[in-house]
Amino acid sequence: MNDKSVRQNVIDALDWEPSIDSAHIGVAVDRGVAVLSGHVPNYAQKAAAERIAKRVKGVAAIVDEITVRYPGSSTHRDEDIAARAVQALNWDVFLPDNVVQVKVSKGWITLSGELDWDYQRHAAEAAVRNLRGVIGVSNQISLKRHVSPADVSHRIEDALKRDASVEAARIRVSASDGKVTLEGKVHSLHEREAVERAVWAAPGVHSVVDHLAIG
Repeated sequence: MNDKSVRQNVIDALDWEPSIDSAHIGVAVDRGVAVLSGHVPNYAQKAAAERIAKRVKGVAAIVDEITVRYPGSSTHRDEDIAARAVQALNWDVFLPDNVVQVKVSKGWITLSGELDWDYQRHAAEAAVRNLRGVIGVSNQISLKRHVSPADVSHRIEDALKRDASVEAARIRVSASDGKVTLEGKVHSLHEREAVERAVWAAPGVHSVVDHLAIG
């Protein structure tokens, strides 16, 4: 698939999504790398645009240059954003109380702290990215190091075989002291992310080195 076709498919995918105002989003594609530019009215749409573009066949990587412009003269104090973020984290059932720390600077939220699981790290980011006034989120939450089971590689390989969106035969997995290395090939950026999600769900994983090629 050539870059022109991929670009049009990304544009069509963004236009199809009802939660995004794509009128001011620009798309360029060069050798499978999709560059998103322009502006959107909130950070939730920026995150959604990147997520949708990643699912388009032929997209090998994303460069997200979209800026967030809140409409009119709408301004939000960092103190208010921080208070709403803390409240949102406290209300999230996937997160333990008072573990994730929040810092806000000019609308940009930085999350820190230490959690047990990767899904909790993603839940923390999801809890704050849709708040009014947010222009970006830096997720610096780390994961606790658990003792890895001796068969962690086999558990991950079994999980990949169960995932309908992954062709497990093309992927090699090795694990050492909680660090998992992935090698082989996947068909798309979407499949590579599905592999990473499956890996992070294994007990004891605290870092992933992704050497998967798209092709």
